[in-house]
Amino acid sequence: MKARTSRPKGLHYTCVAVAALAAIVMRSVSLPVSAQAPANDGPKYAAGTNNLLRPTDYREWVFIGSSLGLNYPAPGAAPGPDQFNNVFVNRSSYQSFMQTGKWPDKTIWVLEFRGVGTEAVQNRQGKFQTGVVGFEANVKDSRFPDGWGYFIFRDGDKSTSPLSGDTVKRCIDCHTAHTAVERTFVQFYPTLLDVAKRMGTVRKDYTDP
Repeated sequence: MKARTSRPKGLHYTCVAVAALAAIVMRSVSLPVSAQAPANDGPKYAAGTNNLLRPTDYREWVFIGSSLGLNYPAPGAAPGPDQFNNVFVNRSSYQSFMQTGKWPDKTIWVLEFRGVGTEAVQNRQGKFQTGVVGFEANVKDSRFPDGWGYFIFRDGDKSTSPLSGDTVKRCIDCHTAHTAVERTFVQFYPTLLDVAKRMGTVRKDYTDP
């Protein structure tokens, strides 16, 4: 009679667990971009209007970068104090841009302006961000005749209407003349600019400074 070889019970369960984990990993790798970020993470508006609701979770979006001193005073106005400009974009639009070099409809950029603090001690002088002093948003949305909407939120605003008249005209003129990709200043964010160059989506009339 042939002896039966016994196999440790623990080995069987370990193999099952490893196989199950591998299946989960394979499914997650094959997920399309649309499944990796919520499709409804774009701009949201007050019911029946074009008034943009102030995003409350924008700090959970993709942080594109920060700049200092790139303020845009109104024509004839004296330059204001330096500010840090922190830029965030909704995650699904960022993922789409990284694959195509283009911003899809329902892209929303948040511009968070913060004051500048300084620290000066021996052999060191530095600057750091302080409180929020301004909050704006740029939206790519086909609901607007021009395809883009520009918004400025005042303190306490839970929603705001799109800029109009001469104010929005200045925004459009500037974003049309000086941006690298569509109407966005991608040139200030090297990672995005590298993607746009690779995908061939940099504007033909744009030249690196």
